[in-house]
Amino acid sequence: MAAELTTSQLSEKHRTTLDQALDAIRTRAYWSPHPEHPKAYGENGSLSAAEGLAAFQALHGTRFELDQPGTDGWTGAEVSPYGPELGIEYPHADIDILLPAMRAGMGAWREAGPENRALVCLEILSRISARTHELAHAVMHTSGQAFMMAFQAGGPHAQDRGLEAVAYAYAEQVRTPGVAEWSKPQGKRDPLNLSKSFTAVPRGIALLIGCNTFPTWNGYPGLFASLATGNPVLVKPHPRAVLPLALTVRIAREVLTEAGFDPNLVALAAEAPGEGIAKTLATRPEIRIIDYTGSTSFGEWLETNARQAQVYTEKAGVNTVVIDSTDDYKGMLSNLAFSLSLYSGQMCTTPQNLLIPRDGIRTDAGAKTYDEVVSDLAASVAGLLGDDARANALLGALVNPDVKARLEAAAGLGEVALPSREITNPDFPQAVVRTPVMVKLDGAKPDAEAAYMSECFGPVSFAVAVDSTEDGMELLRRTVREKGAMTVGAYTTSQVTEAAIEEVCLEESAQLSLNLTGGVYVNQTAAFSDFHGSGGNPAANAALCDAAFVANRFRVVEVRRQA
Repeated sequence: MAAELTTSQLSEKHRTTLDQALDAIRTRAYWSPHPEHPKAYGENGSLSAAEGLAAFQALHGTRFELDQPGTDGWTGAEVSPYGPELGIEYPHADIDILLPAMRAGMGAWREAGPENRALVCLEILSRISARTHELAHAVMHTSGQAFMMAFQAGGPHAQDRGLEAVAYAYAEQVRTPGVAEWSKPQGKRDPLNLSKSFTAVPRGIALLIGCNTFPTWNGYPGLFASLATGNPVLVKPHPRAVLPLALTVRIAREVLTEAGFDPNLVALAAEAPGEGIAKTLATRPEIRIIDYTGSTSFGEWLETNARQAQVYTEKAGVNTVVIDSTDDYKGMLSNLAFSLSLYSGQMCTTPQNLLIPRDGIRTDAGAKTYDEVVSDLAASVAGLLGDDARANALLGALVNPDVKARLEAAAGLGEVALPSREITNPDFPQAVVRTPVMVKLDGAKPDAEAAYMSECFGPVSFAVAVDSTEDGMELLRRTVREKGAMTVGAYTTSQVTEAAIEEVCLEESAQLSLNLTGGVYVNQTAAFSDFHGSGGNPAANAALCDAAFVANRFRVVEVRRQA
C-alpha cells in the first residue's frame, strides 16, 4: 500500500519528541508534551471544547465503523454512570477470521524497525492528543470520572503514559546493534570472521483487556509497548467502557494505513452482553502477550491459565498510610482528605487503611489523640466536600452498583467516623454520587481484620487503631506482603521512623510517598518520573513503566554469516 506519511515526514515531526522522552525516562525530571489545560486545545488541528463535545454527541446512537475483517454482527450496551445511554454499536468480530488477518501485517511491521515503529506510534498519540476533548467526554461517560479528571487523566496523562512506553520500548530494542563484524584472532592462523545481524522480533498478537475506571490511562502503556515492539494489538475493552478505546483503535488504524502498514495491526474485540470473551481470547495460541487491569481473581486466572502468553497484570491491593507524627497537621489533613475523595476513591492508588497509634500522634498543633486525628480528618473531608458543586467536580459518579453496595455495607463494619451522604448532580440527576465513608476499627481485634485486610474498592477508608507506630509498620509489612499495595503513604517527623518505614517498603517492593502536605497526592503518579506499581508485590506483576515492562515483548534473533 502506498504511504501518505513518509518516514522522513514522521521523523521531522516526531524525532525531537522521542529524544525528549528518552531523556525524561533517564533523568526522571518533569516533562510532558501534552498540555493538561482544556484551553490549550482548539488550534493547529486539535478539537476545541465545543468541537470535542459535538464530536462525542455525534457518536450517540450510531454504528462505530472500523472496516475490520471478520465482522459478524454489532454489539454495544454502554450506559453512562451519569445516566444517558450512549446507544453506540461496535463491530463484533469472528476471532477465527480476525486473528489471522492481524498476523498478516507482522512481517512488514517487524521490518520497519524500532525507530519507524516508534515514530508511527508518536503520530498515533499526536492525533489522539488532537482529539483530547472528544476523548475526555468518552472517558467521563464510561468511567464516571468528573470532566476535568477525565480530561486530564484520560487525555494528556494517559498519552504521557503511552509515550513513556514507546520510549522504553525503543531504548530496549536499540540496546543491541543491528549489525556487527566479529573477528577472533587465531594466532599465526587467519582470524575467524563472521558478519552478524540482530533483529528485534515480536512475540505475536498482544491482547489488551481494558478496565472500566481508567480505560485509556491503564490501557495505553500496554497498547503502545506492544505495538512499538512489533506486535499487533487486539483491544478488548471493558463492556461498560468501549468508546475511549474504540476511538483509539480507529485513530491507530488510520495512521497505520497512511504510513503504509496493515491497519489490522490494531483491532477491536467488543463483546456481546454476557459473552465473556476475555477467557477465550486469553488462551488462544495466537495471543502471546496479555495486558490486564482489574480484579485479583481474574488476574490470577490469567497468570495461571494463559500459559502461552507473557502476562502483565495490575490487580487489587490494600493501600496503607502510616500516621506517626507531622509538622504540618493542617496540611496533612487536607492532603489526605483530597486523596480519599478524588474520583470517589475509585482509583487503584487511593489510600484505604490509615494506621494511627491508639495513644495518638505528635503534631505542630500539639499532641492529638487517635479520636482527635480521626475526627479532624473526617471534618476535613466534610469541609472539602461541603459545597455540592465542588463535591461533584471531585467525586464524579460511582462507576457501577457494586461500588455503591460496598460503600453501604462498610458502615456496618465498625464505628462510623464520617457517614457518606448523597449528592445530586444538577446536570446529570441520574448519576449516583456519594461522599466517602470513614470507619473506625481496632487493629487488635480479630473481627476487624477481615475488613482492613481486604480491598474495599470505592469511597471507603478505615481508621485503624494500632498499639504503636512500630505495630503499624508490622501491619503495613504484612498487608503489602499478603495483599499487595499500589501505594504506601507515611507521615513522620522522626528520621529513625522514616528510615524504618522506607526499609519495609524496600523489602516488600511498595512505592512510598512521605509527608505529602501540598499539591502532590499519594494516589497520583507522573509519567516519565513515577513508577506506577512495582511488580514486586501481589498488587501487580509489572510496573508502569520500566524496562521490564517492554523488554519481554520482543526477542532478539541473530543471523550469522561467514565473512
